[in-house]
Amino acid sequence: MNQPRPVFFISDGTGITAETIGHSLLTQFAGVDFDTTRIAFVDTADKARAAAEQIAAAGLRSGLRPIVVNSAVDAELIALLGESGGLMLDVFAPFILPLEQELGMKRQARAGQAHGLVDFAAYESRINATNYALTHDDGVDLDYDEADLILVGVSRSGKTPTCLYLALHYGVKAANYPLTDDDLESEELPKRLKAHKRKLFGLTIDPVRLQQIRNERKPNSRYATIEQCRKEVARAEALFRAVGLPSLSTTHTSIEEIASKVLAQFGIKKHMF
Repeated sequence: MNQPRPVFFISDGTGITAETIGHSLLTQFAGVDFDTTRIAFVDTADKARAAAEQIAAAGLRSGLRPIVVNSAVDAELIALLGESGGLMLDVFAPFILPLEQELGMKRQARAGQAHGLVDFAAYESRINATNYALTHDDGVDLDYDEADLILVGVSRSGKTPTCLYLALHYGVKAANYPLTDDDLESEELPKRLKAHKRKLFGLTIDPVRLQQIRNERKPNSRYATIEQCRKEVARAEALFRAVGLPSLSTTHTSIEEIASKVLAQFGIKKHMF
């Protein structure tokens, strides 16, 4: 059996940047098995040495050279990590020199700035949006006046995680409304949604995939039968077409992609935090 290639995401901060970029790189190599580990807050020499030992040990166990995706900014720490013998991929290195030349100044190597609490207004916006998403989840609160957008779809079609992602990463106030059997009896919008049609976006999903998801939540229930899933999805899609709602299938679409397409549909230009 082939050993997976050990991959480490190393940072002197949270490690989110290294892991995000690292995963994006690894997806370009289909068929290769990777064993990934994130080591965050490597901000002292002792921690860097310990991380280097862990990386080297993983290389010995697997018989493969580890890959290290590094977003640390301290040159001394980077050098210590390099003693692991791993393939060092510095996230920032290719861009620093061109930026220094263009801006006419040297960088200030400060750790943890990308995901640190440096913009209190932006952080508060994200928290408020997250609270909004939670209180307006699955039709709990139907006051949508403050909503930036409202996701509509059958139960378990991906509405809640998308709303939370939009809130946490973009500060967008996203509510969601679950279409029930009563709502799907006609091809008209539920009364409580009609006043907010311009904010609506439909999510749909393949019935077979929906059954799998629902069966994990409520096994052997009518809710999780393939017949029920097919009926609800067909009626929801008919409703979207009848009232002219933009919609998207979440079957093979990641939360990140769904969020990006929803933001583009509404012309929301907020940047990612």
